[in-house]
Amino acid sequence: MKKLFAEFFGTFWLVFGGCGSAIFAAGYPDLGIGFVGVSLAFGLSLLTMAFAVGPVSGAHFNPAVTFGFWSCGRFAFYNLLGYVLAQVLGAIVAAASLFLIVSGKSDFESVGSFAANGYGELSPGNYSMVSVLITEFVTTAFFVIIILGSTTHKASKKFAPIAAGLALTLIHLISIPISNTSVNPARSTGQVFFAVGGDYTGQLWLFWLAPIAGAIVAGLVCKLSKKA
Repeated sequence: MKKLFAEFFGTFWLVFGGCGSAIFAAGYPDLGIGFVGVSLAFGLSLLTMAFAVGPVSGAHFNPAVTFGFWSCGRFAFYNLLGYVLAQVLGAIVAAASLFLIVSGKSDFESVGSFAANGYGELSPGNYSMVSVLITEFVTTAFFVIIILGSTTHKASKKFAPIAAGLALTLIHLISIPISNTSVNPARSTGQVFFAVGGDYTGQLWLFWLAPIAGAIVAGLVCKLSKKA
């Protein structure tokens, strides 16, 4: 239960910090933090909570990362469901908290896209489904490779949260205009409950399929590299 609570709170903080920065601070007139600020917010959210609860649960905070550890042979299959449920619940509660905050603004009318992920007309840059699928697959694969690699040796484990946080920052710098950057099915799921202005729920499948597929491939690559 300690591990599940750690995954819940870690995912909550990741979504609250990352998506919160996009909702509240990115587009603020003259003083907005923009893409760079949102990218840093996601990276810092992961980095800080990984240091806080990493020794408890491994600091996955992401179903794709959990699948990556499993495919690498470093996570038991019977723990998959519990971790994924804790992560999704943490993301949904974080999104609900963000909704309660933003809806309390005096001139509130609509949450709009609510930092949700999408392709086609729901992509920030109107990128196609194929473009978004490739982006999510590739970025998640490398994200998981970085996490698995930085947590393999005792000497590098102390710095693993920094590597993971910087990797997530870089991924957002690359792909926010393409898909609003998911690489995390839980993060994508939480936002669709509140986003308006498009069929975000109907596109959610891609943000489960591509990241998990990329993570599994990354895990297999890491597993094979050990045997080589």
